[in-house]
Amino acid sequence: MSVLNKKEFNEKLFSRIEKLIKDYKLVEKDDSIAIALSGGKDSVLTLHALANYQKSSKIDFDLVAICVDEGIKGYREDGITSAIANVKELDIELIQKSFEEELKFTLDDSYSHFKSACIPCGVFRRNILNKTAYDIGADKIATGHNLDDEIQSFLMSFARADTLKFSKFGPKLDQIHPKLIPRIKPLWNTPEKDVGTWAIMNNINIHLDECPYSNLSLRAKTKNFLNNMESKYPKSKLAIMESFKKSFNIKTPVAKLNECKKCGEPSSANVCKACEIISIINNS
Repeated sequence: MSVLNKKEFNEKLFSRIEKLIKDYKLVEKDDSIAIALSGGKDSVLTLHALANYQKSSKIDFDLVAICVDEGIKGYREDGITSAIANVKELDIELIQKSFEEELKFTLDDSYSHFKSACIPCGVFRRNILNKTAYDIGADKIATGHNLDDEIQSFLMSFARADTLKFSKFGPKLDQIHPKLIPRIKPLWNTPEKDVGTWAIMNNINIHLDECPYSNLSLRAKTKNFLNNMESKYPKSKLAIMESFKKSFNIKTPVAKLNECKKCGEPSSANVCKACEIISIINNS
């Protein structure tokens, strides 16, 4: 069995990410990019990749990181510690936000009102990230979604016949509302296995623990299904991704966004999902 060469592996990994950035113009001149940083392997690699690209490219752009504390006792503290260590190493500003500060309750306090803690967590994280990025004048939010994440989301939406979600796939999302900061995904074609290998091989300070609530989610079940299929039929994930790419040429409807009547954030309904969930929690 061949032994991985760290230098060669790193060069191949970062070259792939850089090529994606260039091919899809994820980063453009004078961009201000906010990185969603949890302290986990994917967000930390995104942070390092964009910091490397900032130094090596001729494009002038700014980076800032945003870390959101959901309030998961015994779990999130280590992720925040890792996030702080990595931004300090790379000399990047870190903005810290929390559910408790923004919403007056933690995920631990509120998750029991829902079938899965991932429902309120995902809604509130996206809401806080977007509001923070908008407030600081960011042009884009960079997330750590990798190849595995993307095909999981694709299959979940496909199974639900949720064609509106198809417009949210791909490495770069268009801005569909002035208050909604578009996302970019520098790890879009990077397998999760490669992200983990990079972190371990380079002794990167990351938070390795799984979220204690993640095993309850549909995503966790989809992830296990895909990993089992990959072990039996190698390259299945890449085949799904190739099929997924073809959907880029299919015109899918995009949700028409208004502004929430309660908080003013972009929403496809009169009241946004965050305000709807807050109402459920407060009235329970």
